[in-house]
Amino acid sequence: MQQQHAAATPRFPHLLHSGDYNPKQWLDAPEILEQDIALFRQANINCVSLGIFSWANLEPQKDHFTFTWLDHVIDRLYENGIVTVFSMPSGARPQWLAPEYPEVLRVNADGTRNLFGARHNHCYTSPVYHERVQIIDTALAKRYANHPAVILWHISNEFGGECHCELCQQVFRDWLRKKYGTLDALNHAWWSHFWSHTYTDWSQVHSPSPLGETSIHGLVLDWRRFVTEQTIDFMQVEIDAVKSVCPDIPVTTNMMTHYTYELNYYHFREALDMISWDNYPEWHKPGSEIWAAESCSMTHDIMRSIQKKPFLMMECTPSATNWQPVSKLKKPGMHTLSVLNAIAHGANSGQYFQLRQSRGSCEKFHSAVISHTGTANTRTFREVAETGRILQALSDRVYDSVTPVQTAIIHDVENKLALDQCKGPRNAGLDYFGALQNNYRYLWKNGVPVDLVDSTYAFEEYQLVIAPMLYLFRSGIQEKLRRFVENGGTLVTTCFSGVVDETDLCFLGEDTPEKLSDVLGLWVEEIDSLYDGEANRMTWNGKSYALTELCELCHPTTCEVFVTYASDFYAGMPALTKNSYDKGTAYHLCASAESGFFLDFYVALTRTLGLKRAMETHVPDGVSLSLRESAHEKLVFVQNFTDTSQTITLDQPYRDALTDVAYTAAYTAAPLSCGVLAVEKTADERRR
Repeated sequence: MQQQHAAATPRFPHLLHSGDYNPKQWLDAPEILEQDIALFRQANINCVSLGIFSWANLEPQKDHFTFTWLDHVIDRLYENGIVTVFSMPSGARPQWLAPEYPEVLRVNADGTRNLFGARHNHCYTSPVYHERVQIIDTALAKRYANHPAVILWHISNEFGGECHCELCQQVFRDWLRKKYGTLDALNHAWWSHFWSHTYTDWSQVHSPSPLGETSIHGLVLDWRRFVTEQTIDFMQVEIDAVKSVCPDIPVTTNMMTHYTYELNYYHFREALDMISWDNYPEWHKPGSEIWAAESCSMTHDIMRSIQKKPFLMMECTPSATNWQPVSKLKKPGMHTLSVLNAIAHGANSGQYFQLRQSRGSCEKFHSAVISHTGTANTRTFREVAETGRILQALSDRVYDSVTPVQTAIIHDVENKLALDQCKGPRNAGLDYFGALQNNYRYLWKNGVPVDLVDSTYAFEEYQLVIAPMLYLFRSGIQEKLRRFVENGGTLVTTCFSGVVDETDLCFLGEDTPEKLSDVLGLWVEEIDSLYDGEANRMTWNGKSYALTELCELCHPTTCEVFVTYASDFYAGMPALTKNSYDKGTAYHLCASAESGFFLDFYVALTRTLGLKRAMETHVPDGVSLSLRESAHEKLVFVQNFTDTSQTITLDQPYRDALTDVAYTAAYTAAPLSCGVLAVEKTADERRR
């Protein structure tokens, strides 16, 4: 399905080449601004993010505002053709706020209140903090909403963390009362009578704590849900402040990736006008180079899928980070490749932290477009400038393009949170993100566009839905998947799926609709957990594959058994099944299979289903294809993540979108490079 969308940044409908700019660090050296503007123009920078962490410079004392320095910066940048993403400063408070209002400081799970410091050390529930944020945000919105340079409101910065203060405890209890209605319902949902932990008064409910309750999985899961909702509630305070002044400027906030699954970003989709995220993979880590490319690409697809439209890559590093265990430089070509990888998967920007390198404090060694040398005479600057030139050349062809998607992978954050605490069958190495990536790998490599959505989305628009290790079935997911298959869709599930409901209670019975047993045509008796280094095996289409970690013991009812286990006491029991259900088909993989199986399985399945690939050709290892389409042309991004040249045979003639060179038979991608090949759509393709 081609995903239609409105312009992401209507005041500046172009690909953004941008980054965080902190001129407040150089207010005592006004010549720095003029030097930077000249260098920005050389680097083809067309936008900056301003205001991040500037609260102390904007409101140095309570209700005393100093905006004139920022007026000057925005004006000078705009006079030189550079627009502004205006970032609200709430991610880091000024020193004066905490002593006067100590309630704004967070309380940890052990009950200790933080001292002032760091970032996001504030309580999202605090009415005082809401008030102070509204005051500064409203003042800034009134000052800059009508400035032609301002194209986007950026709310706070990298939301995360939680507060366990009494204000939050009371709101949590109110949230639970609204959700469950009665203590009887809560006790049943949480199965709290286990260990005699039954709640008899709402005041007894407390957030999970190492000093208190962590054994009730329903409590832990609901707390994580509450933290997401409380974060959104706080974010809405800021959104309301700026939208009340100017509802026409879009709003975003920069998310992170799957590092901790602290927040459920899918729930952000209604509050924000567009999605953005900060991208910091560990490039060039020996043995993990291709894994990093897959993981990064998959997260780009997650971000695009949240609202099913282009997103912004709000941050990436021009070269090295300073906070990873090893701060590796990007090799020549890697920066341009990594930015174009984002564009290939639906981004409308390449943005950096940071534009000018900080002289001191904790990120002084984090790379920047302008390094401590303050010149254009660096390898990083030259590659950034070349990247900007490429984005400028692609902008009109890519900005309004769509991603044609027929396949979805269910990526459910609540499922991941439940898996993290399930206490068996395997408490080490239960890698949910790895399971997603195994199913994603073939699609990524061959340019089969894919959405990664959670259980709350509709599935009717897809031909293929893949649900890896969907341990927790949220309310209604069974009926949506059943209806999807009934209407002709193809479903793929894997082991350890459909085990518990949304409050983390195990389903009862053997062959029940709650577990989708009718759709899969089987029921699961038990599951074997294998030690590291231990493996069973199965043979499919003449090839043998290792099965590790988890092996289900399944009993067929209506399914066809394709493959069986080779050994152990369950030798001969199903390992891979297929079930016809009404107009559709459901496959179930009963064990954790090695990566090679998934590559071979999806070769066969995508051919059977006739799913569109970016290009009908053999793709070498370490190369991936991605597709973006406009009304008149298709753009195929050929990304080579290896240190050697790679050649692919073309399925039709293409032209290089950047050089206009024609390629008829083959295309060779240089090491660590991304080529963009264009082909005009046929009349039939345009009509579709």
